[in-house]
Amino acid sequence: MRDRFRAVVFIGAVVVGAGLRMAVAPAAGQAAQAPPTAGQFPAYRAPRLPGTNEPDLNGIWQALTSADWDIQGHDAQPGVHPELEGTYDAQPAGQSIVEGGEIPYKPEMLAKKKANFEKRAVVDVISEDANWYDTGDPELKCYLPGVPRATYMPFPFQIVQGNGSYILIAYEYASTTRTIRMNSSDKPPADSWMGWSRGHWEADTLVVDVVGFNDLTWFDRAGDFHSDALHVVERYTPVSPYHLQYEATIDDPKVFTRPWKISLPLYRRMDKGAQLLEDKCVTFAEELLYGKLRKSPGRQAR
Repeated sequence: MRDRFRAVVFIGAVVVGAGLRMAVAPAAGQAAQAPPTAGQFPAYRAPRLPGTNEPDLNGIWQALTSADWDIQGHDAQPGVHPELEGTYDAQPAGQSIVEGGEIPYKPEMLAKKKANFEKRAVVDVISEDANWYDTGDPELKCYLPGVPRATYMPFPFQIVQGNGSYILIAYEYASTTRTIRMNSSDKPPADSWMGWSRGHWEADTLVVDVVGFNDLTWFDRAGDFHSDALHVVERYTPVSPYHLQYEATIDDPKVFTRPWKISLPLYRRMDKGAQLLEDKCVTFAEELLYGKLRKSPGRQAR
């Protein structure tokens, strides 16, 4: 009887263990199921903006993803200083938002991505060998996040849509703002962190063509990067009263072998009294960026 009981316990443990392995698969090695595109959702007609025939996208939206850590599939990992911060700075696991799972880097560009990741928390504004802006993750230093990264950072953003020629997007992170010029052919006056956004409607989808980037922003904390040839085409499609399907096609012939796409849902914030709060993070980064200068008053700035 005792042997039979042990056999039953052993078999039960094997079955439970197998189930757990299936339920908690490693994210990086897991074959992520491709998310549906906007055209695959059930037909939905969004409410119209008063006085127009355009869908009303006004509201506060937020992505629920760990893509800001890595837009490709990734396991949970320790942070930069686990000996000081424990799990506070740990990286959550996440599935890829990149269609096909992999970013099509040119082979010679993978070394730069690796170097970016290794130096993601390195900042030296007084080195003769590096500029203040090209070492470390720009998010670490509270620089503007760029497009499309601003959309899937772990902060809400607000779409402000009126009856005029512009749509405004306000992001909570770093109090970033962005203007979409509707049906415009204007060229960007200069390269910038957030680029130059021109929009138009395709049925109920807001299509935003973004050019005029500098080469200083990253796609995530994993060191994924681009050049100043970056061209992003975004698509915001309402698929329910509470969801937008977001897609972005990324083209940069200097860095990638072909254009590639990311896609993810955006969720309407339904909290009572939901609003963007102030997150002026510049002061949080001042010690990191300039502490060495402040602590060495006799040192002359170069």
